[in-house]
Amino acid sequence: MSLTAAPLTADAFASFGEVIEPGGDFRLINEGACRRFTDLATLDIVDGRPGLSLFQAEIRSLPHDCTLLERHPLGSQCFIPMQGGRYLVIVAPDEGGAPGTPRAFVAEGYQCVNIARNTWHGVLCPIAGPGLFAVIDRIGAGGNLEEHRLGRPIRVTP
Repeated sequence: MSLTAAPLTADAFASFGEVIEPGGDFRLINEGACRRFTDLATLDIVDGRPGLSLFQAEIRSLPHDCTLLERHPLGSQCFIPMQGGRYLVIVAPDEGGAPGTPRAFVAEGYQCVNIARNTWHGVLCPIAGPGLFAVIDRIGAGGNLEEHRLGRPIRVTP
């Protein structure tokens, strides 16, 4: 299977989670020197607590062959690029416990994604710059990771 990665937009990504980026309503703070965009993501956590981790991922190149999709049944997963590099987001809806038709997006370094609970997605895949991300996801007991190895890779092109 081959996919062309589309630019990441809130509308195109809505069925898989949320795009988090500056824009819309804000309030000025810090004596007017800072815009605060408040409450931009819905952290969906079951039987646990939100935790903040750092992930250091290797830079990948396009075209990229995706061989594994994963999902988290007990919590959403929010990826926040720390150093402004572009990254690839591969997602697929759940269809009876397996990934459905995948989509691919290229996220700019100022865009974050909050992948909805139970949404299949590719592994963290920076394609430019350093691969350092802050990740907010569920911390707690119980299995919150399901992996699905693909019989045939999904080739993602720019």
